[in-house]
Amino acid sequence: MSGLLAAFFGFIALGVPIAFALGGAAAIGLMLMEGAPIEIIASRTFGAVDSFTLLAIPFFILAGELMETGGISKRLMDLAQSMVGHLRGGLGNVTIFGMVLFSGVSGSTQADAAAVGSLMIPAMKRHGYSAARAGAIVAAASGMGILVPPCLTMVVYGSITNVSIGALFAAGIVPALLMALSLAVHQVFDAKRAGLAPEPRVPWRQRGKALVGASGALMMPIIIFGGIRGGAFTPTEAAVIAAVYALVIGGLVYREITWTFLYRTLVRTGMISGIVMLMMAGANIFAWLLTVQQVPHRLAEMILAAGGGKVLFMTLSILVFLLLFALLDGLPGMLMLVPVIIPTAQHLGIDLLHYGIVMTTVMGVALFLPPFGVGLFIVLGIAGCSVRDITRHLLPYIVNMLVVSIVIALVPWLSYVLPVAMGLYKAP
Repeated sequence: MSGLLAAFFGFIALGVPIAFALGGAAAIGLMLMEGAPIEIIASRTFGAVDSFTLLAIPFFILAGELMETGGISKRLMDLAQSMVGHLRGGLGNVTIFGMVLFSGVSGSTQADAAAVGSLMIPAMKRHGYSAARAGAIVAAASGMGILVPPCLTMVVYGSITNVSIGALFAAGIVPALLMALSLAVHQVFDAKRAGLAPEPRVPWRQRGKALVGASGALMMPIIIFGGIRGGAFTPTEAAVIAAVYALVIGGLVYREITWTFLYRTLVRTGMISGIVMLMMAGANIFAWLLTVQQVPHRLAEMILAAGGGKVLFMTLSILVFLLLFALLDGLPGMLMLVPVIIPTAQHLGIDLLHYGIVMTTVMGVALFLPPFGVGLFIVLGIAGCSVRDITRHLLPYIVNMLVVSIVIALVPWLSYVLPVAMGLYKAP
């Protein structure tokens, strides 16, 4: 086990891509095991990606890329501006609640940070927000947005653990709204201390126009959930429907998608999908080796021997998630950790749907954790401020998000209520 991890982190230190670091470390471990069949590398590589469910990944990526045109993101942010912009710290509220709307069509946390940050950080600067304060709000809102479906992390987690992807999508909504509300309250008090004046109230007629303008984009989550709940299509088929719908809305209704844009989108979708699939293939070999060496079983025994049970395991999980997802990015860290941690969670009687939501929640925090969160550097590039400056404003939001993460971990009902009500899941 120690040699396997040493090889993995050695590859990372040398700058080897995550997928090849996982596969390479596992290959070395196999060669060092007496009598281990080296052919397992080939079978595990293809077996990891030979799944109908995983077709959802490229199609959700494509749908998100198509929906992320300037016109679509602007319409959604205009809607948020008309609804909550008049509250104190109005543009901060617009960023937080706009992220709830925008995340529901993009599916990518880093893409959310880039798209919404490009719109809102300059606007906040013009209205008296410092670059660091504006960047901190965008970072916190983007970390929350990972819980809003569709979420690629949930697709991958569901395919690995055999948890219903539709149920995971539904389970993320209530925690996302809880975290958005918590951040909004925090932001209002922060704006009051900073002496930021509220924006003018928008007339109801203008709010109606903003709602009509954004209605095309807002229909996508409704189509996805309505189709899954009604049995019209599976989550994988929902991804295809979402991509087609995004193409129609962006190309024919909003007229934002050109042939050049479509070509670049298809190329980018292929590249991102290839990266994700390679990581899953490498992680599958790694997972098989850890299972053969009985690492999950030993880990469960250690936790049981400590006497902490589920509470200790959840606490340790949050700490490990926070560190690993910040250092390795969210998805690679999850692919490395899930094979070890999920069997242990099952052994302790923890429900995997609830555990997946906790994992996703903490991942959103970790991606923007100063000073090394991967998503944080995207925000820094847009805001044009230093890590030290943004950390001073971001850390209180991080603490807020961690408190909410702990509440979600300790109150499973928050994750169960919507999927159970929709008939997508049966609570344990």
